[in-house]
Amino acid sequence: MVRLAAAIGLIGAVALPGLVFAHGDVVPQPVDTSGLEKLGDKWRDSNPYRGNPRAIEIGSSAFNQNCARCHGLGAVSGGIAPDLRYLEKGDAGDEWFKERVTNGSIRNGVTYMPQFGEALGQEALWSIRSWLETVHED
Repeated sequence: MVRLAAAIGLIGAVALPGLVFAHGDVVPQPVDTSGLEKLGDKWRDSNPYRGNPRAIEIGSSAFNQNCARCHGLGAVSGGIAPDLRYLEKGDAGDEWFKERVTNGSIRNGVTYMPQFGEALGQEALWSIRSWLETVHED
């Protein structure tokens, strides 16, 4: 039993650093946003695509390509990153979402989430936000 506990501890110690740094080595995958209104360079403060069926379709695919690795399929987190099904709906959630996707998350010099704003653009990211609201849980 002691050996088993030691082995599990060793595996955790070896695997944990890989998990911590996994967020920083993400290469954003391009997202086809054709069929959506172009939003320009200045970021909107709230989601202009909320409830837009095309944006939701694009957002579902874009989430799987760019976010599911850490936030889980269907936005059901396995504990590595926040479970985005609980992100507040509406403008209040938009504010947090915009801040996080444009600035990323770095703590103690470790990148937990890269900046996606420039790489994907607001059309793709607001589409992801539109899809997230369809899987929201209270």
